[in-house]
Amino acid sequence: METISGLTNWRLTIRREKDSITILRALTCDRKVALPDELFGLPVTKLQDRALAAGAAPVEGEELRILGGTESRDWDNRNITELTLPRLLQHIGDYAFMNLRSMETLYFSDDLCSTGSASFMNCRSFSRLELRRTGPGQGPALACIVRSLQQELDATVLEADGSILRLIFPEYIENYIENNAAHHFELKINGGGYAYHSVFRNKTLSTLDYDALWPAYIAHEHEEESALHLAYYRLRYPTRLSRQAGEQYTGYLCANIGRALSLALRGKDMDGLRMLLDLGTIEMETLDSALKESRIQQMTEATAILLEKRHTRPAAGRTKTFEL
Repeated sequence: METISGLTNWRLTIRREKDSITILRALTCDRKVALPDELFGLPVTKLQDRALAAGAAPVEGEELRILGGTESRDWDNRNITELTLPRLLQHIGDYAFMNLRSMETLYFSDDLCSTGSASFMNCRSFSRLELRRTGPGQGPALACIVRSLQQELDATVLEADGSILRLIFPEYIENYIENNAAHHFELKINGGGYAYHSVFRNKTLSTLDYDALWPAYIAHEHEEESALHLAYYRLRYPTRLSRQAGEQYTGYLCANIGRALSLALRGKDMDGLRMLLDLGTIEMETLDSALKESRIQQMTEATAILLEKRHTRPAAGRTKTFEL
């Protein structure tokens, strides 16, 4: 078995193609891991079926050891919490990440073209994506992953021009209910997230279509925390945000300003905090509550920002009292 150095520890089984590398199996003892972009001068472009699936059986192929620092005795992919995919990866095979129960975040690029069946089966903690665009156009990578999943996803897109797009794709649930009288099953979809996961056309995302879903989403049953994050991120990172959509999100945040301030504080997002404070007049009681939270968290900068807003807020008239 050949041994090379890398960013993280891996035991790989690979296959050398004519001009690329296919990873057949990959096993790590680290929690935050990055698969190599290339091996032996060739780009890694494909993950075979069950390539990282926890407990997957060994396969025949060329074996390679990558040393990336101190090794743990616990070689189990179930412990992975963050995974960075190869920059030029094009295909993810069937059940490739099955049973990675601790994986929360996936980093990948726009070169990804396809994912196999049930690639993320039983990845119950998976909730965050970070996609880096590799060119001025839009590839199918985001659609490949979002459309294959039902859970809520917090997706950050780093555009090639340096701008940032952050989107929430709310959760939905599909249930097949047996209709005994008709002797067939009926599909029932619960949750307002189905339309968001299906907003892609020809595997590309239109922010206009995405934002157009908001009125219907907010009018029907939905998770309040999901709606708060969705509106906050669209205003916080207003890439391709229309004026009309911006006004809708602003109205929602103003109506829920206390919760929105708490969201910015929990995320230690000072620019987001300033944005919220500029949306309109905020009740003194709401400011005081946010100040209390910032002091409990020992957030000096946030406390200073909130105090400045409090001191510059127009004073409300006081009720006069008289004692005889």
